[in-house]
Amino acid sequence: MSHTQAIAQSNQNKKDQDAPMTSKAENTYTGNRGLSIEEGLIFEQDTPGLTGVDWPEIDLFDNRLGGLVRESIGLPGLSEPEVVRHYTRLSQKNYAIDTGLYPLGSCTMKHNPRLNEKVARLFGDVHPLQPLSTVQGALDVIHQLAHWLTQLTGLPAVAMSPAAGAHGELCGMMAIKAAIEARGEKRPIVLVPESAHGTNPATAAACGFTVQTIPANDRGRVDLAALKSALSGQVAAIMLTNPNTCGLFEPDIIEIAQALHAAGAFFYCDGANFNAIVGKVRPGDLGIDCMHINLHKTFSTPHGGGGPGSGPVVLSEALAPFAPLPYVVRGKDGELRLVEHAEEQLQPIGRLKGFHGQMGMFVRALAYMMSHGADGLRQVAEDAVLNANYILAQLKDDLTLPFEGPCMHEVLFDERFLKGTGVTALDFTKALIDEGFHPMTMYFPLVVNGALLIEPTECEGKASLDLFIGAIKHLVTLAKEGHKDHFAEAPRFTPRRRLDETRAARQHILRWVKKS
Repeated sequence: MSHTQAIAQSNQNKKDQDAPMTSKAENTYTGNRGLSIEEGLIFEQDTPGLTGVDWPEIDLFDNRLGGLVRESIGLPGLSEPEVVRHYTRLSQKNYAIDTGLYPLGSCTMKHNPRLNEKVARLFGDVHPLQPLSTVQGALDVIHQLAHWLTQLTGLPAVAMSPAAGAHGELCGMMAIKAAIEARGEKRPIVLVPESAHGTNPATAAACGFTVQTIPANDRGRVDLAALKSALSGQVAAIMLTNPNTCGLFEPDIIEIAQALHAAGAFFYCDGANFNAIVGKVRPGDLGIDCMHINLHKTFSTPHGGGGPGSGPVVLSEALAPFAPLPYVVRGKDGELRLVEHAEEQLQPIGRLKGFHGQMGMFVRALAYMMSHGADGLRQVAEDAVLNANYILAQLKDDLTLPFEGPCMHEVLFDERFLKGTGVTALDFTKALIDEGFHPMTMYFPLVVNGALLIEPTECEGKASLDLFIGAIKHLVTLAKEGHKDHFAEAPRFTPRRRLDETRAARQHILRWVKKS
């Protein structure tokens, strides 16, 4: 019996005693498993009338609500320790970048340095409606960050207010539309490569453009001939990601830009993958007119969990006059001020946000840039690309590659290595959860069937990469040795077993109802 067979047999023998609970583990009285505490919904822990706060008695008063007065707002009754324990236990069931490698492709889930958090707290009491004379430091942070972004991208202007990547896309495409209209032209078409992020065609459509898809070639890059044949006086722009979502650099990028400009169109670049080239390549030097930058990806501000993103947009000289308001300028007296009304010769597209942008994200991003310096940011890109290519080199004989050759910051595999095993890519990633890893991005990009996209980022050392690679190799061996049940039953060690995802997607239960 092989080592992997022995492991599989051992797991099978312990199936009954080790199977995670569905509502309560059968092998303990409490439903707990050591430090893994079983936790019900907070509404299930309700004790009517219980509260951790003593409310003052109020005098009765007449109201004008008639019969619409509510007896309760439906909140559960718990003491303060119960509330704290509930949310602490829930947090312990989360996978996070602070607990392990987060290999999501195209997401750049990187370490958030604690220095950034410490500095951000210095600005915790700043309010956007304060007099400008009292927030000169905050305005200086925005101004300095804007300077760094223009220097790193080689583009002369930047709109700081967009609140996330998709919001930045909207800003950029609105600026392009305004520039075209200012020329007295009507260009209804936007070209979008097959490997684009899903927000690209959605943003173009939201701006009133018609989306025309550009196919990929057999190397996973934009088909240059198809692109050129699609160009006409009807084309407003292309929305292209570089490196693209296959983790590959577009080698024809300069020729693409030249062809677009010759046709009178603009080049929008999706900056989600800027982490791969920051400090190495300036997008402006490649002929790009407009690019959003995900501060929560490239510059390490917290990403995920519904936290705030930030998507500043850098603009070429042709698009700068259309940048949205507000923006920060330094007066002759050295004082910083906000430009909130259109100045002469400018045609801003308006406001995209109530105030000035995500201040907490600005502080964190600038702290990250200044602590790294220009050379450190360049090393970020170099190490991210090195780590992805290390994974490619170690797993290329175990997994299958849709495109040959080195990659950039993320490596793309597909599910062909599982052919004949009876194991699906979904089964495989569920088993990876049992090994203690968050799964890689699945089934994206759509140009590759059964895509498995891995982005290790620059933060991971060789030891963590080797452990991840070893787990992948182990699972490949199990699949090819016929241990189909190992995958069909996964995940087994999570608080809940595998969900019926199809049913969950079609039969939404959005409200808890107390059982009678």
